[in-house]
Amino acid sequence: MFKRSIILASSFIVIASSAAVAQPRYHGSSSNSYYVEKKVIHVPARGHVRQKEVRHHRWAKGQRMNDWRRHSQVRDYHRHGLRTPGRGQTWVKVDNNYLLLSMATGLVAAVTAAR
Repeated sequence: MFKRSIILASSFIVIASSAAVAQPRYHGSSSNSYYVEKKVIHVPARGHVRQKEVRHHRWAKGQRMNDWRRHSQVRDYHRHGLRTPGRGQTWVKVDNNYLLLSMATGLVAAVTAAR
């Protein structure tokens, strides 16, 4: 009886630990890293209306931006109400946000909404 309960308990531990390891860590598009903006485009010459979906990224501190060189760097950051970037950092405007990025790694150090 005692031997059977030990075997049952150890098998439960093995099954429970394998189920915990098998959980997915990446949730894909459901992780709310994007939001969709729906735009309505009127074409009066043709007489119809078209809808267009535009995806925007929700930036957060610690995320990586690999293609930051494609976006415009902000040189006059005081005019936009931004603090002076540290050594090796730069401000970049993406969509309607200002991102303070580390130029070496592309990590986001701060996110500020544009006015």
